[in-house]
Amino acid sequence: MTPIYLIRHGETEWSRDHRHTGRTDLPLTERGKDQARALVERLRPLSFAHVLTSPQQRSLQTCALAGFGTAAGVDVDLREWDCGDYEGLTLEQIHATRPSWILYRDGCPGGESPEQITARADALLARLRGLDGTVACFSHSHFLCALAARWIGLTAREGARLRLDTAGIGVLDLEHGNAGEPSIAGWNYQGSFPTT
Repeated sequence: MTPIYLIRHGETEWSRDHRHTGRTDLPLTERGKDQARALVERLRPLSFAHVLTSPQQRSLQTCALAGFGTAAGVDVDLREWDCGDYEGLTLEQIHATRPSWILYRDGCPGGESPEQITARADALLARLRGLDGTVACFSHSHFLCALAARWIGLTAREGARLRLDTAGIGVLDLEHGNAGEPSIAGWNYQGSFPTT
């Protein structure tokens, strides 16, 4: 069922301004729409048996502008990490009252914990493992980084070691084919990328 392509949505106003965006349902900026349209060419060499997207409009828009709107199914587990009381705040604003806070380690008061993200990522991976063929998942930075960490057997907390920029693409695969161990075949591709 591999590879799995993880595709972050295009730019929003809050991603541009480095504000934590969990449940707030923001649209793409004009730049974000351009990034999503550019995915058409970037993904053209690939064929997907399954396309899934977060229910949040920034992912839905990215998926549609990339040419997969009618083919995509919505999976609620692809939604972004709920930032709770930190929704809309920058890291600097959060650190003003909680200097040592790290999302992937501490979670968000009033939002989701790393354990809740782990459970959501594991449930999604179990479903993905049951699919035949290549998969594309349109989603969000924090969740996709945690998902990639879980794919290779790390805790969701280790997702903090990964970075996925707007319209960035990550590739999950199995080392040495279906008999191999889960691996990250590529990460944060911004332009063209290897397809084999």
